[in-house]
Amino acid sequence: MSVTDVRKDPTTLSMVVTAEFAAPVERVWQMWDDPRRLERWWGPPTHPATFVEHDLKPDGRVTYFMTGPDGERYHGWWRVLVVDAPHTLEFEDGFGDENGQPKEDLPVTRSRVRLEPVDAGTRMTIESLFPTLEAMEQILAMGAEEGLVAALSQIDEQLAA
Repeated sequence: MSVTDVRKDPTTLSMVVTAEFAAPVERVWQMWDDPRRLERWWGPPTHPATFVEHDLKPDGRVTYFMTGPDGERYHGWWRVLVVDAPHTLEFEDGFGDENGQPKEDLPVTRSRVRLEPVDAGTRMTIESLFPTLEAMEQILAMGAEEGLVAALSQIDEQLAA
């Protein structure tokens, strides 16, 4: 598996997941930049993603849903804040309704993705920042850590294709 480290810190309200891939930064960036490639790894293997909107530029909107084994759909959205291809992506990440609109009763996190070259290829760091300790606990209890680790474990196969 590509994930090398997961750190959760309730004092900074953050979770940082680090992964390394045997591919150059530009190739790993494509896993975010191309919605069809993003679909192949975003979400754990049991909940594949379908991206409906994918406007990866500042103030852009990304909407998607993950389909569970029972056919139930789980919707999400991003509001893109920063794009510095192929090194940095920042976005607000939230849960959505069936129309891709934000669910007001669930927390929104801020995600920071960094890609940097290393001897073996690329190091990807994904930092999730939570608004409160309660929000962090709620999202982690929903399986955010396990889901992200499972999702990232699918990238190597996509890079090899």
